[in-house]
Amino acid sequence: MKKILLTSLCAAMLAGMCLQTAQAQTAQVKAIYTFDTTNGIAPFTGLCAGQDGNLYGTTSAGGTNGYGTVFKVATNGVLTLLASFNNTNGADPQAELTQGNDGNLYGTTVGGGTNGGYGTVFKMTTNGLLTSLVSFAYTNGAFPYSTLTMGNDGNFYGTIFGIGGGFGTVFRVTTNGVLATLVFFNNTNGANPHTGLTLGNDGDLYGTTAFGGTNNGYGTIFKMTTNGVLTSLVSFNNTNGAYPRSALIPGNDGNFYGTTYFGGSNSQGTVFKVTTNGVLTTLVSFNGTNGANPAARLKLGSDGDFYGMTYSGGLSNLGTIFKMTTNGALTTLVSFNGTNGANPYAGWTSGSDGNLYGTTSGGGGNGTNGAVVKLVVPPVLGPVSISNHAPQISIKGLARPLLQIQAATNLTASWSVLTNLVFTNGTGQFTDPAATNVPRKFYRAAVQ
Repeated sequence: MKKILLTSLCAAMLAGMCLQTAQAQTAQVKAIYTFDTTNGIAPFTGLCAGQDGNLYGTTSAGGTNGYGTVFKVATNGVLTLLASFNNTNGADPQAELTQGNDGNLYGTTVGGGTNGGYGTVFKMTTNGLLTSLVSFAYTNGAFPYSTLTMGNDGNFYGTIFGIGGGFGTVFRVTTNGVLATLVFFNNTNGANPHTGLTLGNDGDLYGTTAFGGTNNGYGTIFKMTTNGVLTSLVSFNNTNGAYPRSALIPGNDGNFYGTTYFGGSNSQGTVFKVTTNGVLTTLVSFNGTNGANPAARLKLGSDGDFYGMTYSGGLSNLGTIFKMTTNGALTTLVSFNGTNGANPYAGWTSGSDGNLYGTTSGGGGNGTNGAVVKLVVPPVLGPVSISNHAPQISIKGLARPLLQIQAATNLTASWSVLTNLVFTNGTGQFTDPAATNVPRKFYRAAVQ
């Protein structure tokens, strides 16, 4: 176990001393795999957590034929190339994979196919057997940037960026490739959706369009029934955001959360929340220092906070990693510097070890081909209270299969294992009965 000093605290007893915490929290990000052209170039998508514990993803280029790849990667960074696109079966995948109820992976490519190169829908087994389900033909769609979303009916739903010179569509596709166009955007109700849909608790699908709407084309938020009845909820006006490029994420409060690539008070993008009836609140306006141009979807952590990335901004202008509370309090965790990745387009996925995993389109090691990155976010220990004359310490952080709590009587002493916690829901607490007669004791958590 790699030990990281996360939090230490002074736990004084009832006899008289202070009860306080001294924070030493530092998130760490590391490129665990750097792409090398053979295995792909420039992953623009996030990772799909497979049922087998592996993570699955795509690169937009590279591979045997130069048209992009599908790969799986373990949490220790061991990557396996599963498929190389050949243009006929697709090219330039830019959407996350979705695992179906049948265990297969489903996805889209922006180009390629057998009808002029307007993109495809495909399915693939986890050992790399790829089957093309749909080749778009311009009249029924062109350029799907969309991640596929499974509806309650077992079918997949997605969006098309353009169609026949028009403004894009929403489509439904069965697992055997039967395609139906449900919505044609008309610019007023939105134009050119750049991302996938999100299934709400009400069974409706929620999404964004990158352009269009009633406020000079800055983009929209909409909801749609699975039979194609569309309702426009929000038209962005630049002040409250512009040009959303990431999917909406449902919060624990019943609202949806998302980002816009531009707009806001500094014209560098926003984070917003929106109710199911279209009341929008801008929570964050990025300013460059804390990030700029978020293209990645947010990730709701088990601790109740949202985790995200920006494409640019930060110390090196290569993007940032941030976390945010539901009321918009933002903390910048990491600035990308090239070595640890650069310019992320996609969001985080939880690994089987409790850490967060994602991709960056550039950077990683000494290369510029992009990387798979791992984010370790330490939990916060505290506040401290007294229970039966012993210190009781609260914990908040991302859930993980094992969280080791260590204790010492001073910061130069040897640390002993107090307890191993199966940390499942993001919050918890532990008590140290052995500290009842000790004037001061320090605690820390160790994660992998």
